[in-house]
Amino acid sequence: MTGKKQLKARIRARMAKTGESYTTARMHVAGAAGPQTDHGWTLHGGRHSASAAVANILRNGGFPVSEPLVYVAGGGLGAGYILWEFKRHGSATVVLGFRNRWQYPQRWMDTTLTRLGVPFDVHTTGGAKGASARLSAELAAGRACVVLPDLYHVGYWHAPAALDGRGGHPVVVYREDGDAVHVDDRNLAPLRVDRARLDAARARVGSYKNMLHAVTPARPRLEEAVLAGLRDCAAHLSGSSDSFSLPAWRKWSRTVADGSAAKGWPKVFADGRGLAGAMLSIWEAVEPVGTDGGNHRDLFADGLDEAAGLLGLPLGGPAAEFRRVHGLWHDFAEAALPEAENRRLRELTVAVRAAVAEGSAGTADAEAAAAELWALKEEATPPAPGFFPALGERLAEIHRAETAAVAALREALPAE
Repeated sequence: MTGKKQLKARIRARMAKTGESYTTARMHVAGAAGPQTDHGWTLHGGRHSASAAVANILRNGGFPVSEPLVYVAGGGLGAGYILWEFKRHGSATVVLGFRNRWQYPQRWMDTTLTRLGVPFDVHTTGGAKGASARLSAELAAGRACVVLPDLYHVGYWHAPAALDGRGGHPVVVYREDGDAVHVDDRNLAPLRVDRARLDAARARVGSYKNMLHAVTPARPRLEEAVLAGLRDCAAHLSGSSDSFSLPAWRKWSRTVADGSAAKGWPKVFADGRGLAGAMLSIWEAVEPVGTDGGNHRDLFADGLDEAAGLLGLPLGGPAAEFRRVHGLWHDFAEAALPEAENRRLRELTVAVRAAVAEGSAGTADAEAAAAELWALKEEATPPAPGFFPALGERLAEIHRAETAAVAALREALPAE
């Protein structure tokens, strides 16, 4: 038992220092470990919630497909920035979109499964009873289901009340077990969730209330799907929208340093209130240690390398460019929440994420860490002189680098 505690502590310490995911940090500390199987379902983990959900359903159905290729098939990368201010709680959260169609979860899932040629049914209903009954029927028929529970209500992330109704990410439900279900949220050990809690979480967000994708694993049409996804990504990121395409980074780079704009960061965070939480939300969003897999630029680069061999296209150059961009995002996250000054915030965030990866066995750890974390996020942190302009410069560099990387991707793709 002592050895397990020491291993856990070493893994979490590395995550807090580097921002790595639990799986990556564990591999560096303890080496590769074989996946666990829970009642016939193998827990493979994963990097990004939506692409991992699809990849893990296909793997468990006998059709092993890599997560990076699923991610590419879904349209690859996106861009988006929103600053949410919660006046009632005196806090602020930065929401970043790093995946194509990040603001449309059903559209992404429908598009990805359709491109791959994987059969699925979508169910939505306003009634909680009907939604619960449909989930039970699909599980009884042997079909794993992708659902979208609200992070606050689903419970195991131990999110604060301030995030009630703010949404969540896709997870796989693969087994019903009395008054609970077994969930695959990239956890590496079984995660059992109270059924009433899951039902409430599914019903909370109006834009995708009770949505369910029941998937029938089948051999995917990889070549066709991946090429379509690459073209989609190149077109999408070449767009002019400053909300949902690359210009969003340029707009953010200006807003973060603009003291005159209503949403300018020097004005929003003039007294430091909410700044610690906002900076932590950036770190969580950009780095793989967060709830949804980080900035995805490395995941996409891995997909480009695999797609090069699959399609016979010269994608090595764009892959290298996006890996470089991933490094720029990492540097930006470190500047936003430096490890030396924010060690405890990072340690507590890591404790929650690691506990989820450890399944139901980590519940007590997650609850204890979350309680301290959300209290600490409320502390005022006055911005240092030059802090906001320095962040703006980093974002402007990221915008230039991503624009060049997308141009290289377009040039590598064959004409339609």
